[in-house]
Amino acid sequence: MFRGNQYQAIGYIVAKRPGYDSCLPGWAPVNPSICEWSNLREDDEIVRILVAGGAGFIGSHLVERLLGDGHSVVAVDNFVTGRRTNLSHLEENTKLTLLDCDIAKPLDAQPFREGIDQVFNLASPASPKGYREHAIETHLSNSVGVWHLLELARSCGARFLQTSTSEVYGEPLVHPQPESYWGNVNPIGPRSCYDEGKRFAESLTMEFVRQYQFDARIARIFNTYGPRSKPGDGRVVPNFCVDALHGQPLTIYGTGTQTRSFCYVADLVSGLIAFMNATSMAGEVMNLGNPAEITIAQLAEIVREVAGSKSQITFMPLPEDDPTRRRPDISKADRLLGWQPTTELRAGLELTIDYFRRYL
Repeated sequence: MFRGNQYQAIGYIVAKRPGYDSCLPGWAPVNPSICEWSNLREDDEIVRILVAGGAGFIGSHLVERLLGDGHSVVAVDNFVTGRRTNLSHLEENTKLTLLDCDIAKPLDAQPFREGIDQVFNLASPASPKGYREHAIETHLSNSVGVWHLLELARSCGARFLQTSTSEVYGEPLVHPQPESYWGNVNPIGPRSCYDEGKRFAESLTMEFVRQYQFDARIARIFNTYGPRSKPGDGRVVPNFCVDALHGQPLTIYGTGTQTRSFCYVADLVSGLIAFMNATSMAGEVMNLGNPAEITIAQLAEIVREVAGSKSQITFMPLPEDDPTRRRPDISKADRLLGWQPTTELRAGLELTIDYFRRYL
């Protein structure tokens, strides 16, 4: 059942699976060899899946899909940027538990005593406005919070997926960006709480893979859009959609020649699930996004057309460290997962604008 505000962060994680002892920080399984594989096997039924950041834009779509597939889901969120309304249509689903807690604080053991089979970590402010307003929280969720979730997953013998971001590539000197590219990031700039936070989270995740033979994988998410994206959060698609519907000017930062590649949220969720369920992926890093690259000026024109808007276009200076090019190389996801996005930009924008019409 849908349970909000029921559990508070009151102690360290103490979750048990067969062959494991309590997993306080620094504790190890009773039998270390059990950590060599995930408790989830191909022929096993998924019992419970934890989605951290489950009330966020992408997280809520993931929760909805997992429930639709018949799984039990524990969604965790502290609602700094996530919204309860993103999950309100699921509140009668008896397989959903919603916990109001901050992963950067010690987690309560009680909700996890039945065990967890998979952990998806999407818990972090991800929009420019969100991580700038909550910069320290962003640092902590991507460091202490990731550590807490890794320990939880290890204690349960669960498979772990850390969602990272294309921002780890910074202002890229390689185009398109493959997973092998190390990036070009300003470590102390106004975006560094997010960019470097995600880079640290990747590093910590890989240490668990190396030190504990832990089954974790990293998904680098590129620009994603769709229903439930938050108006006014600084992302270009919701900004353009809302302004177009209101007849307000669409503001382009810079010249409009900078490029992005936009993936519809349903396609991304399919990629995340495929990556999580794939075997022999411990330690793998995967780009997930749409390789169709367009300029921001082109995006503005398409949004105006789809919305039937006569909004003008205005220009403002480009923010500091805002990347000028972004396009994923998804050949690895295609080769190993058979995954490619299928939703064309115009079709996805129609669904997104319809959502904002209802929302506004």
